[in-house]
Amino acid sequence: MPDPRTAHIQRKTSETDIDITFTLDGSGTCTSETGIGFFDHMLTALARHGLFDLNVTCRGDLDVDTHHTVEDIGICLGQALFQALGNKTGITRFGASYVPMDEALARAVIDLSGRPYLVYHADFAEERIGTFPTILGLEFFRAFSDNARLNLHIDLLRGTNAHHSIEAIFKAVARALRTAVTHDLRVEGIPSTKGTL
Repeated sequence: MPDPRTAHIQRKTSETDIDITFTLDGSGTCTSETGIGFFDHMLTALARHGLFDLNVTCRGDLDVDTHHTVEDIGICLGQALFQALGNKTGITRFGASYVPMDEALARAVIDLSGRPYLVYHADFAEERIGTFPTILGLEFFRAFSDNARLNLHIDLLRGTNAHHSIEAIFKAVARALRTAVTHDLRVEGIPSTKGTL
């Protein structure tokens, strides 16, 4: 097994002060202090089901809105993933997962292509889960995919409960990413006909 692929990202603006440590070859542990309870729950699910180790602290302008905190953490987590992957030698590259949660069913498909692109199809009857607006799922994954430079397709195939639906999405992304970042002993070099990702 290669040495753990780890990244540490710090980002401070007038809106947020973020510190993230991210390990790809982890055990699924997470410490998340964002000030947004449901978002902490989702980051914990992402780490647990991806078998990543994740430590996130953020002091954001929650008196203004939750948007800056969620989007900026997406930026930093994407940067951390990109850094931790290094030159991507020997990775599986692609990953896909379906995750059900009660009535909800989510699908996530990932290509660690080096080309950022997000397709996000998810509609929610509820506008908010606690202090977390459901629209911020889109904002988080857009920031994450842009900064990780990956192609990510997310589809909520069904779901009536917003909590179940977003949680299924985060877990599906985690499991797809877990597959994509895994080293495949049969892969020599970069898994691309171009020789670079």
